[in-house]
Amino acid sequence: MPRTLANAPIMILNGPNLNLLGQRQPEIYGSDTLADIEALCAKAAEAHGGTVDFRQSNHEGVLVDWIHEARLNHCGIVINPGAYSHTSVAILDALNVCDGLPVLEVHISNIHKRESFRHHSYVSLRADGVIAGCGVQGYVFGVERVAALVGAAQADA
Repeated sequence: MPRTLANAPIMILNGPNLNLLGQRQPEIYGSDTLADIEALCAKAAEAHGGTVDFRQSNHEGVLVDWIHEARLNHCGIVINPGAYSHTSVAILDALNVCDGLPVLEVHISNIHKRESFRHHSYVSLRADGVIAGCGVQGYVFGVERVAALVGAAQADA
């Protein structure tokens, strides 16, 4: 049975230091907390008849394990890999095994207006879309895009 928004949640993954949103560099990341973002994502998914499975880890291997889990049990992935965007081939490799699963990469800040090392993302090589510089609203855009891609896949089936 194909996974849909009605029968499988959207996995939303957050990488290192995102647990400190609202406290860490509010001039860059704003004052919203991770809990605030989770509520926004849940509301966006609900509007499309779905749910979210929202997680955060500072550990690369945990994120890889969760991507493996999403491959089997979720209808799509929205990921803010944080600094792992720029360093993690392991996360890219895990995402590359998620055949047919929509993947949206989200960055709260515009990584292309920041330090040059942030301009490259390994995750972007697999992502079906990249949202950067839209603040926490980027997560909502990611959820909405996953919903659209899942809906399009259902229509094609």
